[in-house]
Amino acid sequence: LAALKVAAFDVVIQWVESGIRNITAFMGVFYPVYFLAVAVAKGSVTGVAFYNLVLFLIYAVEIIIGNVLLPMVRVYMIIRVLNFLGPEDMLGKLSEFLELIIRWTLKTALACVIGANLIQGMISPAIDTVKRSTVLKGAEAIPGVGNLLGGMTEVALGTALLVKNGIGMAGAVICIALCVIPLVQTAGTALLYKLAAAVIQPVSDERVTGCVEAVGEGCQILLQIVFTVGVLFLLTIAIVAAVTNA
Repeated sequence: LAALKVAAFDVVIQWVESGIRNITAFMGVFYPVYFLAVAVAKGSVTGVAFYNLVLFLIYAVEIIIGNVLLPMVRVYMIIRVLNFLGPEDMLGKLSEFLELIIRWTLKTALACVIGANLIQGMISPAIDTVKRSTVLKGAEAIPGVGNLLGGMTEVALGTALLVKNGIGMAGAVICIALCVIPLVQTAGTALLYKLAAAVIQPVSDERVTGCVEAVGEGCQILLQIVFTVGVLFLLTIAIVAAVTNA
């Protein structure tokens, strides 16, 4: 039973790895287009600044999630299962410690990305506003056609802003769609194992019930990982859209 549970959990981890790989690959293609639109709409400072930040974000997500957290979740699940092979609770505290590290890492990554985005979002648009007003004033200062050029410049910038918002909305929708499949798969698996544990508890050994329930708890951690990855990218799109529309 323990071997079957570990093998089943490894399948769920493969689902999550595939989902995260798809999300990061899409964002690696989407962000150059999106931030090019941001650069045209509001000036190059905001576009370049956020583009560099998000490139680092994608790289960090791939490294931390793929090479650190998911292997740690595997170890966590093996320890949980091994703990139920004996009559005494000998590895319970170790599994709790690993779970604590995983959850704290996810929360820290989320807080760091939000903080970095907010700080950069407060600084870059101020520079872009100065640049934009300078361009408009320069166009309006041309004798004879200044007012016409100023009006055309405002229309062009407004159109670019609408295009940027459309691209951002499309990217957010696709990102959510890519997150749905691994989220539904992982959530459904977690629910089924929790249900199985509840059904067999009255008629089975406590260790058997705990082994089945442990897989459901591991799936809940994977669910949180996928959700955090999706939120990281969606927050970046939302913050960039907010500061560039201000």
